Amino acid sequence: MTFEEAMAAFRADAPRLEALGVSWQPGAEVVAYIPDGFKTNYALAMDAQPALTTDPNSAVPAMLTTMIDPAVYKILFAPNKAAEILGENRKGTWLDETAMFPVVEHTGEVSSYGDFAENGHAGVNTNWPQRQSYLFQVIKEYGERELERAGLARINWVSEIDQAAATVLNKFQNLTYFFGVQGLQNYGLLNDPNLGASLTPATKAAGGVKWINNGQIVATANEIYADIQAIFFQLVQQSGGLIQADSKLVLAMSPGSAVALTATNSFNVNVYDLLKKNFPNIRFETAVQYGVLSASNPQGVAAGNMVQMIAENVEGQDTGYRSFNENMRSHPIVRGLSSFKQKLTAGTWGAVVRMPVAFASMVGV
Repeated sequence: MTFEEAMAAFRADAPRLEALGVSWQPGAEVVAYIPDGFKTNYALAMDAQPALTTDPNSAVPAMLTTMIDPAVYKILFAPNKAAEILGENRKGTWLDETAMFPVVEHTGEVSSYGDFAENGHAGVNTNWPQRQSYLFQVIKEYGERELERAGLARINWVSEIDQAAATVLNKFQNLTYFFGVQGLQNYGLLNDPNLGASLTPATKAAGGVKWINNGQIVATANEIYADIQAIFFQLVQQSGGLIQADSKLVLAMSPGSAVALTATNSFNVNVYDLLKKNFPNIRFETAVQYGVLSASNPQGVAAGNMVQMIAENVEGQDTGYRSFNENMRSHPIVRGLSSFKQKLTAGTWGAVVRMPVAFASMVGV
């Protein structure tokens, strides 16, 4: 088919094509079919796409479209609360392995008076309870290339390692304040052998003895307050009346158990209000170590949620405190060929309970 024949054929078909809805942009109207000769030339004139010598790709490296947030977020841990519950003191140095805490008891007896009588006696009895210290350490290590690679991500690697070392030491120190160190005369606030046995909560109207069950407060405000009253009564009995309602008291429990203190009675008064009214010098502290032992709380109490009431001092004497002999000792930095090491050391006496009668607890709430 020649070009002229192709034009004639297209003109003949144009009306039918228009009837079928075929149209063209103005200025780009079709005037002919493609002649056979043009088809051959068309294929020959077309610049064919050559085969690729590289892998097919239409993107840029992912790193060019990746943003690193300059704000570095840190994983959070449960707070160290042991020192806040009963204070913290330094005793001795890291050279000391044993500490003696002298206890003096006044003794004596009276006798009927007589001008020449020589009866009656006053004396002193002393005891020397002991505690053993435990030193523990952590080592910081970092290399030159490691530091520079972290710097590419805007992370101050040395600072982060310093904070990690301090966190590890403080976490273990806090743990010893609650549970001491096994195998030594080093005890904690929750397992000192001189502490009295824990009380059992009263049975509640809803059944059982717990304050909270499956995330719901099941005990009434009055029932919760009565349990705490029982703990205080135990303190009064143990101390022979030296501890009174206006004494400086600490009520410690797990954060979960503390929620139960918001329970409100029929007079729109919650447990916090009742406690503050009847014990004007009481303060409240929470620590996860008072919670029940579980997979999510490996430092908890196996017997159940515990509540502990402590009289901070009796007759002007501290009833107990957390104690350490070395808080953090930084040893020299040792330089390697292209790396650095440094040891940090701390030491603990655990919790020194001077007056066990000033401590009472209840477990299973």
